[in-house]
Amino acid sequence: MIGQQDIQIPFARVGGTEVNYYLICQKKLWLFSHGIQMERHSDRVDLGRLLHEESYPRGRHKEMMIDGLLRIDFDESSGTIHEIKLSKAFEEAHVYQLYYYLYYLKGLGLEGLKGELNYPKSKRVERVTLTPEIEAELEEMIAHIRAIKQSETCPEVEHKPKCRKCSYEELCWG
Repeated sequence: MIGQQDIQIPFARVGGTEVNYYLICQKKLWLFSHGIQMERHSDRVDLGRLLHEESYPRGRHKEMMIDGLLRIDFDESSGTIHEIKLSKAFEEAHVYQLYYYLYYLKGLGLEGLKGELNYPKSKRVERVTLTPEIEAELEEMIAHIRAIKQSETCPEVEHKPKCRKCSYEELCWG
């Protein structure tokens, strides 16, 4: 029994990036969760990382790694989890990634935290609040994410305009 649980642990753990990818492209989620991580070779991802590093001084936000799974920016003075994104092109995925951080931290006993989605280029801020309805949606989403991660076959998807900016495009459609 213990050995069986050990095998399932990597698949049981869900990260914020996986929640994001689930809403953007389930094929991308499957590839990412199976160790194929094309982001390392993406100029767009590098630009986002630079924007993240340069937009907010580290004095206010503290980057934290939680359970080796979630990398969050936390403002201790306001109890706010920040998620910084390059553009609002995938806003729903960004919002749910932030919801997931709040949900995960609530599961660790940290309640009352706020979420803030920051788009520095457009100087836009969106505040998010975790509700029981969102929690129920996340639980369903997590079950689907786990099923995709455990699947031996990669989901089929159709080519869409958003694929052109994806770091996985060449792998999927090359």
